Amino acid sequence: MKLFSFFKKTEKTGSDSTIGSEEIIDGINASTNTDEVETTLSIHPEWDVPQEQEYVFRFLSNELEPLKPNQISLSGIDIDVEPANGSWLVKAFFRSSLDQQISVGSVELMLLDEEGKTLASDEFDLKELGDIPACSARPWVFVFTKDNIFVEQPPTENWKLAFNVQSMVPHKLELEQAWEDGLTEEQKDGLAKVVEGLPKLKPREVNISGFQVKQQDDGGIAASVFIRNGHSKQINIEKLPLELIDASGDLVASGSFALDPLSVKANTSKPWTFIYPKELIQKDEPDLSRWTVRVPQQNA
Repeated sequence: MKLFSFFKKTEKTGSDSTIGSEEIIDGINASTNTDEVETTLSIHPEWDVPQEQEYVFRFLSNELEPLKPNQISLSGIDIDVEPANGSWLVKAFFRSSLDQQISVGSVELMLLDEEGKTLASDEFDLKELGDIPACSARPWVFVFTKDNIFVEQPPTENWKLAFNVQSMVPHKLELEQAWEDGLTEEQKDGLAKVVEGLPKLKPREVNISGFQVKQQDDGGIAASVFIRNGHSKQINIEKLPLELIDASGDLVASGSFALDPLSVKANTSKPWTFIYPKELIQKDEPDLSRWTVRVPQQNA
């Protein structure tokens, strides 16, 4: 990994964020022990750590509070700003109280202030940390680039680095009650398979993906789409302007739809049908062999 001159301070400015191991790791045999667990320092085998640096690691590690059995914790240490590009270097211990070695995959991490407000978030492949030994604390630097930072300055105290557990739940189909009642099980399964086959969303990405279009007897056009929510929380859409584009790249229809509002749960895709009445159709005989819908671009 890229090495930094870090972990020089022996005073923590961050706090701890702890979850049950079953929330991010499958197939773990939970310990039945009820005693608190002290974690020991574990340095990544590829790190060449000078003795002075290791002393700081051990001092910080020894100051950590014990965990309960079967827990995973992120214990914040401090934050530096990379002068060259403005990235935040968030230093923390990844801790496990499990009595077995573990490895964790990709998960979104959120940097929170003392009031729980998200200051930065990004997805990290925790496999880079290597295999985490039983009952250990591994120091790491989590780099948040400027694109994933939402405030001007990093917090100086009482911040925490937290797992977005929802980001590890497989993205799935969500249906409004009317759709739930009106579709057959076969149709629901078909929609679920379409959702499974769509490209993975980035953290906090919201997009719209069309799956069916029909020209109506009255001259209107009905476009059915998935509204896809990559956020870790529910979104509510009250108004949505949409353009319908055909295979030639021509604008077929444009309208703004009031949705009263439409809620889409975290990490789900919800199907919805938007009907463009005849008076909004701008192209006769559009080529709908391929089509897309998009939110109109705002004029600069």
